Amino acid sequence: MSFVLTADDRRDPAVLPYFEFVAMIALLMALNAAAIDVYIPALQDIGSALGVTDENKRQFVITAYVIGFGGAQIFYGPLSDRFGRRPVLFAGLGIYLLGAVAAVFVPTFEALLLTRLVQGIGAAATRVIATSVVRDRFAGARMASVMSLVMMVFMVMPVFAPNIGSAVLYFGDWRELSGFMVLFGLVALVWSWARLPETLNPADRRELRIRPVFEAFRLVLTNRIAACYTLAMAAFFGALFAFIGQAEQIYTGIYNVGPHFTIYFSLVAVFMAASSFANSRLVARLGVKRLSHGALIGFTTIAAIHLALAIVFGGATPFPVFLTLFIVMMCFFGFVPTNFNAMAMEPLGRVAGVGSSVLGAAQTLGGGLLGGAVGYLYNGTLIPLLSGFVGLALVSVICVLVAERGRLFGA
Repeated sequence: MSFVLTADDRRDPAVLPYFEFVAMIALLMALNAAAIDVYIPALQDIGSALGVTDENKRQFVITAYVIGFGGAQIFYGPLSDRFGRRPVLFAGLGIYLLGAVAAVFVPTFEALLLTRLVQGIGAAATRVIATSVVRDRFAGARMASVMSLVMMVFMVMPVFAPNIGSAVLYFGDWRELSGFMVLFGLVALVWSWARLPETLNPADRRELRIRPVFEAFRLVLTNRIAACYTLAMAAFFGALFAFIGQAEQIYTGIYNVGPHFTIYFSLVAVFMAASSFANSRLVARLGVKRLSHGALIGFTTIAAIHLALAIVFGGATPFPVFLTLFIVMMCFFGFVPTNFNAMAMEPLGRVAGVGSSVLGAAQTLGGGLLGGAVGYLYNGTLIPLLSGFVGLALVSVICVLVAERGRLFGA
């Protein structure tokens, strides 16, 4: 069943319009961004309410979700290749909603972490299915363009989510915030149930047996392009997760901007979203590799300059310098994820579901663990974060060099 309108099927009510398709996939991806970013302004309140005195441990509210989200993706791919995209998506959203409802009533910090883990496990289905559905219908630069539009919405969510969290906290507490995420999940479930068609061709369904599943994993892991770009993404996402975990501590602890720090956090996210949108327009003209490789080098360079300046200023640059350099880095960031993901998925059309699972699990779980480790090193300065940025970006560069046999900016 096709849902991209053509002259032949424009009047077919079963066909999902292109705009609605992109919006729906973007919403499924945005659920994950919201589940992470909406809690950022609530970390201090959660710690106070549940007796967590170590500020760095409060970051585990973010990390627990990311670990569940990353690790569970590896299972959804084989399931979606066997049973189809729709039933696996709905099962995952059901698990997410169970965890989100339970989070409203938890009595302890440990119980909250468990519910966040469950939420991540369920929401992992949305990431796998969203990527698989796009890969079912598109390839090459067209797939990168579609994913750029999807990622633009995904990246806009950090603009709104922390401010939504702050608004909810103004009228209630972090438990009402958990209730808001229940509503978000319900919207995603109802809309996709009513409108998203099955995109997996019945002839392409794979048997759910150990040998075929391991064979699919072997195809993913032994493909140099797919494996190396996946590792590059894991390292690159580690930098993003490290910043998300430390954001409140940096803005309120180092720069003393108070509870309105979400405005500055959103400002950085605006530029990241804008660069992702620009990527959807530039990728076909400049090329996937040229654009993403250049952005990766730019991010690494600015991060190194920022680290050097932070050392010169005794641990933290003046706030205007900090904000400017972070905006520049996040502009570069917006040109990397969708293009790297498209290049990693390109060789995996025959095993798109498993490919999406392996890629998503490695990128998110690896990035979450690396980012969590960097975040936990916070010491009241920018040095640990920026050192992590430089180190992880260099790892990403090395992985890309291996993928491309030492040649960057290729056709």
